[in-house]
Amino acid sequence: MTDEQTGLIGREFRHFKGGHYRIECFAKDSETLEEMVVYRALYGDGGLWVRPAKMFFETIERDGKLMKRFEPL
Repeated sequence: MTDEQTGLIGREFRHFKGGHYRIECFAKDSETLEEMVVYRALYGDGGLWVRPAKMFFETIERDGKLMKRFEPL
C-alpha cells in the first residue's frame, strides 16, 4: 500500500448521488491484481462495498457537468 493510500483510510467521501462513505482499506483483485477500494456506507445498515480504485477516483460527466464520482469531505 502506498503512503497516499494509507492517508485516505478513514477519510469520508460523498458520492455524486449524495450518499456518504468512508474508505476502510485498499485491496487487490485476486484474479486481475487490480487495485480496489473497500468502503463503508455511513447511512442505513452501514454496508461494506468494493469498487476498482480507478473508478472510485474517476471524474464523470453527468448532465453536461464534470464531477468526481466520490468527492472528499
